[in-house]
Amino acid sequence: MRVPIFQLDAFTTRRFAGNPAAVVVLDRFLDDALLQAVAAENNLAETAFVVPSEGRYRLRWFTPTVEVPLCGHATLAAGAVVVERLEPGRDSVVFDTASGPLTVDREDTAYRMELPVRTVRAVPPPLALSAALGVTPVETAIDGNNYLALLSGADDVRSLQPDLAAIARLDRTGVVVTAAGDGMHDFVSRYFAPAKGIPEDPVTGGAHCALVPFWAARTGKDTFFAYQASRRGGELACRLVGDRVQLHGSCAFYLEGHIEL
Repeated sequence: MRVPIFQLDAFTTRRFAGNPAAVVVLDRFLDDALLQAVAAENNLAETAFVVPSEGRYRLRWFTPTVEVPLCGHATLAAGAVVVERLEPGRDSVVFDTASGPLTVDREDTAYRMELPVRTVRAVPPPLALSAALGVTPVETAIDGNNYLALLSGADDVRSLQPDLAAIARLDRTGVVVTAAGDGMHDFVSRYFAPAKGIPEDPVTGGAHCALVPFWAARTGKDTFFAYQASRRGGELACRLVGDRVQLHGSCAFYLEGHIEL
């Protein structure tokens, strides 16, 4: 079987920045073990598998080691593939996913998508988290699967060198660190998820489902310009709309071809 594959850099206007994602187009979902093997072979933070379905598309996401219930940057990339390659001229696409229907709309040369809000709840900072980060957070919260750690300043986020093996042993599958921005950005963040096969994710749409309501509660604002301060880096225009988070970003196509299965 020969199927199309695309690789895009999401949440960036240029190649070799943002977060790379693979998008594989199928006529039906194949065996889970095969999908996982393809994602492991691609060795990107996420591989998205899309299947046409009555004017919409079904969508699943895999890291190199596990299937995940939500991935923002690979959804943005999948939307770009649909409207720019599979159905040129189309301006909107709905993906049916494990997190419900997700819509991606074209906006000039960029895209807007809506993801479900993640409820954030404050918790005392666990000693194991502070040890793994090498710093005690100013505040700590959980959004379900992740810890969210507020640090003193943006430089602390940028310079952080956590113990990834220790993070992988925590009782949550990922850690988001954040601080108020110190320039043109309202806040900065980084995301570590070694337990899911992602030591550090370059730009994480899903993390902003918690970051946006977290910062909205602190500032009273509902619109933000955010920066994820990984080595590749990426910018996200964010807006809180009820129980949804709108994320705006661009994608740069890097690779187009076929894989043999």
